[in-house]
Amino acid sequence: MKLDGREGVTVPKRVDHAQRRAHIADALVRVAARDGLHAVTMRAVAAEAGMSLNLVQYYFDTKAQLMHAALQHLEQQSHERWSARLESLENPGSARACLEAFVDEALPVDADSHTFRLVWTSYAVLAMTDPELAEQPFVEGPNRLERQLTHILATAQAAGEIAAYLDASAEASLLLSLSHGVGTSVLVGQRSAAQARYVMLYHLSRLFNDPTPPETPGQHLMAVS
Repeated sequence: MKLDGREGVTVPKRVDHAQRRAHIADALVRVAARDGLHAVTMRAVAAEAGMSLNLVQYYFDTKAQLMHAALQHLEQQSHERWSARLESLENPGSARACLEAFVDEALPVDADSHTFRLVWTSYAVLAMTDPELAEQPFVEGPNRLERQLTHILATAQAAGEIAAYLDASAEASLLLSLSHGVGTSVLVGQRSAAQARYVMLYHLSRLFNDPTPPETPGQHLMAVS
């Protein structure tokens, strides 16, 4: 409550509902990243958000609604980070630079991308057996990203940077699937983030028919020593 300029008269504080929804979604992501998606309950999210259970239920009637909203929020944040990477490129018109930006955003190489990959993968596993979650447009995020990658690859093809016989759509699907696979391998400890990045850049190197492959992790340090 605050004074409206007249003595003794107060008006309700304006609530930013979109901001409050985002705050609740962020709380769910923190619970899922820390304790696992199986630990997510309306009550646990309310506690993490520092809100009452009733207030969380005011914005989301069911857990399924909350989980879907959190997934959309998570994907929107990832999309915004990738867009920011693209805007910061020295040559934003370069398809190769755009794809390398995708690699850096898609792999769990820092705290934000690690959280995204961990929670998104948990959603993917749950969607396989949870009919209520599966009914939501879970795959629209990956589909949208695949269309963007297809456009970038088609641009590279038109510029003669990749072979004309390649199917840009299939190559986009392959690139996205590869990022999911090597990203998961980082989460389970099979390889480091640097090694995963090398695998992705190695694939791009072959796609763009580079004369030499990218430098392997630690190669430069070994050469110096």
